Amino acid sequence: MIGKKSLQAILADLKINNEFNENIVCWRTIEEKAAQTVPLPENLHPLLRKSLKQKGIGELYTHQKNAFEKVTEGKSIVAVTPTASGKTLCYNLPVMQRILINPEARALYIFPTKALAQDQKSEINEMIQSAGMNINSYTYDGDTPANIRQKVRKAGHVVITNPDMLHSAILPHHTKWVSLFENLKFVVIDELHTYRGVFGSHVANVIRRLKRICHYYGSSPVFICTSATIANPLEHAEALTEEPMYLVDNNGAPSGRKHFLFYNPPVVNKPLNIRRSATLEVRKLAGELLKNKIQTIVFARSRVRVEIILTYLQELVKNQLGRKSIMGYRGGYLPTERRKIERGLRSGEIYGVVSTNALELGVDIGQLQVCIMTGYPGTISSAWQQAGRAGRRHGEALVIMVASSSPLDQYVIQNPEYFFNKSPETARINPDNLIILIDHMKCAAYELPFKKGEPFGKMETEELLEYLTEERVLYQNGDKWYWMNDSFPAHNISLRSASQENIVIIDQTDIAKIKVIGEMDRFSAMTLLHEEAIYLHQGTQFQVEKLDWEEKKAFVREVAVDYYTDANLAVQLKVLEVDKLVQNEDIEIGYGDVSVRAMATIFKKIKFETHENIGSGPIHLPEEELHSNAAWISLNKSLAEMGNERLEQGLVGAAHALKSIAPLFVMSDPQDIHVVPQVKADHNEKPTIFFYDRYPGGIGLSEKLYGEMAEVLEDAKKMVAGCNCEHGCPSCIGAETIGDAAKNDTLKVIESFLKNRKRLRV
Repeated sequence: MIGKKSLQAILADLKINNEFNENIVCWRTIEEKAAQTVPLPENLHPLLRKSLKQKGIGELYTHQKNAFEKVTEGKSIVAVTPTASGKTLCYNLPVMQRILINPEARALYIFPTKALAQDQKSEINEMIQSAGMNINSYTYDGDTPANIRQKVRKAGHVVITNPDMLHSAILPHHTKWVSLFENLKFVVIDELHTYRGVFGSHVANVIRRLKRICHYYGSSPVFICTSATIANPLEHAEALTEEPMYLVDNNGAPSGRKHFLFYNPPVVNKPLNIRRSATLEVRKLAGELLKNKIQTIVFARSRVRVEIILTYLQELVKNQLGRKSIMGYRGGYLPTERRKIERGLRSGEIYGVVSTNALELGVDIGQLQVCIMTGYPGTISSAWQQAGRAGRRHGEALVIMVASSSPLDQYVIQNPEYFFNKSPETARINPDNLIILIDHMKCAAYELPFKKGEPFGKMETEELLEYLTEERVLYQNGDKWYWMNDSFPAHNISLRSASQENIVIIDQTDIAKIKVIGEMDRFSAMTLLHEEAIYLHQGTQFQVEKLDWEEKKAFVREVAVDYYTDANLAVQLKVLEVDKLVQNEDIEIGYGDVSVRAMATIFKKIKFETHENIGSGPIHLPEEELHSNAAWISLNKSLAEMGNERLEQGLVGAAHALKSIAPLFVMSDPQDIHVVPQVKADHNEKPTIFFYDRYPGGIGLSEKLYGEMAEVLEDAKKMVAGCNCEHGCPSCIGAETIGDAAKNDTLKVIESFLKNRKRLRV
């Protein structure tokens, strides 16, 4: 691949390149699909017709017209179609139609990220200006200048915001937003599939508060939701909004030809089945494409991995394209930095971007031709979203998923049919998680007093209001409960992290210019911002000189070293209360409340390129405690013939395999559900494997696993048994358990659980 070649020429080269082809497990070409269009609605306002005509749109896709008709009839809808299928018109057309007919009407647009909100503001303003419509559309987020805010409150027909601003800046100050709430006709919730787990459970409560305030001002808005493909869009939209919904899924958008490649790096150690690093393979593949000036997006699973790949690629192309032609993109960067990167991608100045899933959503970043995933993103839905970033404007596109040695990656890469044929995952939320619910009831009471018998969502509230009165948070006067505290509750409640407070990262390289360069939640900071950790930001290495845990500040200084750091967490788990239990003489399956104590113990220094361990050190941080839910499975009859040492080896191997498989059953990041083995569990003194939600109060993940234990065990067994290694390896049972009998011991433990589980009804 020498000289500048087109994507088609590179694809032709790849097909005859044996060195490349021997690593391809599956090459699936998804052919292009023609558009299905229908005439514009007869009742469409002339100014909207004019605006569409100027954009070259003379007809609508089938799903766009269906959405327009249902919303115009006053029905709440959820539109589910792939990336880049024109979902924006599903809400912009009916909203603008209503405002043109009734200039008093208002709409609230909610996007999960600021980047998306900025993107959509440009889109709607372009439509407004092209036809000279008298509609005001504004974004209202943390970056909105104070002098503009009053104008937005009074005159904004369309207010574009994110859940965090709605929660902490709009709802608590609803008296300043009277014209919005009195006339609110539409609430648009974009990228619905992102509202799952703890974030989704919080947002469902923010929606409850929004509806309560609308009711107070006499409005009852129609909800318009849009989502990428998930298995339960209708159920999920109804759980989030607590409104009956109509499903729009007759996608009429065209799509370009897409080549989907599953790439498994070569094995470098046959007995242990250890493969060449996915990061190094991605560097090689992306490097070739970028040298040919083919716009490429590389997705990586973590912030650290983004920065490592970015460092490698910038080094590779610095002489040909210049370092600035490849940028990183992830949470923790400041807004101005992110906007600049988005503009550079659209204009073509930036050829490559290395991103976490922050760019998975529909931000318009132009016509990228290639998407490379460093490892399986964790859910089928995310993988399709990331793949959709390439070839967005109907051109030919290449998507390469490069597997790591992790069990989950190896399972997906070796079973392509699972990926292509299995329906995407189910999004789960638990708005009635007591910790989350109580937090939002405090916010709701601050906004408006609670009346006797008034529900909050589906919950009877009286008992909770009495509890808050006892805690001296509320006071009761007659049949109403009022907020009695001086503090402002929404400020202390984060919608996005398990811990309530973030650690601020302060760069003190230049004493004259000390500046904040990012932030991170407390649980992540334990392993990424401990003292001596190497923190990476836009390819620059910083060493953490001091972590002030009390003041929530990490002080970093720029360094140039040839390693990065990785840390270990030690976990202790205790069952507090058993909610569900089934057992017989051989086995016990339970679900209930648990206490988890986690402590960062040691960190390792890992060399770039070779990834060998070149040193380690202790971490001195306090223990963090978490109360959550867990499912567990215990053997009543111990596998005595194995002996304690081999039983422990089998349990650790089984837990490693199960941790990889469990996220496939609950639409979650692998970090959201943790798996802990215990040779002798505290509560029953039996060999046990626990699955716990890594969030206070739990969010329903372990409860779903409690009901699907047999399927999870079956898939874990299939993965371990089907692995090519001899005695166990990092790709099936983990690196901690490698020994001559490790694989057999792991299979023995899983089979013992499975054989007995099948005789139990959960």
